Amino acid sequence: MADVKVQIRGNGPLRVIGEIEIIDQSGNQYAIPEGQWVSFCRCGQSDNKPFCDGTHQDCGFEAPSEAK
Repeated sequence: MADVKVQIRGNGPLRVIGEIEIIDQSGNQYAIPEGQWVSFCRCGQSDNKPFCDGTHQDCGFEAPSEAK
């Protein structure tokens, strides 16, 4: 299994790169294969939560990309 990385996108989502499994509160599983990525919403406005749908570009979301 390859390393999993989390990228903080400036004024945008958290992008998770690598093989992961997402499990929601109902127990539904979503596999993200190695070599692919998924972006998680940080602006709270996505119509496809917890995933990013690009709405941050239209709602004026601003957040730093540096981890503190």
